[in-house]
Amino acid sequence: MHPPIENRFAMGRMPTGTILSYGLCSDWRKRKPMNQKPEKNIVLIGFMGCGKSSVAAALGRNWKMDVIEMDQMISEQQGMSIPEIFDRFGEDYFRDLETALLKNLHGRRGCVVSCGGGVPLRKENVTEMKKIGQVVLLTATPETIYSRTAGSDDRPNLKNRKSPEAIAELLEQRRPKYEAAADCIIATDGRTVPEICEELMRNLAEQ
Repeated sequence: MHPPIENRFAMGRMPTGTILSYGLCSDWRKRKPMNQKPEKNIVLIGFMGCGKSSVAAALGRNWKMDVIEMDQMISEQQGMSIPEIFDRFGEDYFRDLETALLKNLHGRRGCVVSCGGGVPLRKENVTEMKKIGQVVLLTATPETIYSRTAGSDDRPNLKNRKSPEAIAELLEQRRPKYEAAADCIIATDGRTVPEICEELMRNLAEQ
């Protein structure tokens, strides 16, 4: 039996998720592209390993924004890891938790939300993300994603079959919905986190 979907999520400042190590500047403030804090919340989407957690952490530090890591928040609320949730209750139950969390973020200000890779696959979730803030899609090639995630075992949809080919297949399935949900798209291959953040803020400022 599934435990009840908890619709009340703690809304305090959340610790950031795992930070990827590709080119993360030790002092992001030295590369600060703008002095003005974003007027809207920022919602980061994209496939695993595209840098959502790293970019969210940098934006949070630079503008003192609350960083909301959806996977981490759900894991803490449920008292188990994401793979354990998948194994015990199934993917549909986990997707319901994601939708419930998005709805509970309404009214939040000054935050950057790092979404799990499957969040934009539900049309309802896209609607909720648009209510929360501006949606930014981070992209990377299958080879880059594989190199960034090869040592991780917390990816349920690639369990026991992680390879550039498997990543490419799943990425291609998701690409149309990712792109349809995005207000802007930023490629992260071969770029540092500060460079990605600078382009992100520049693009959002022009919208």
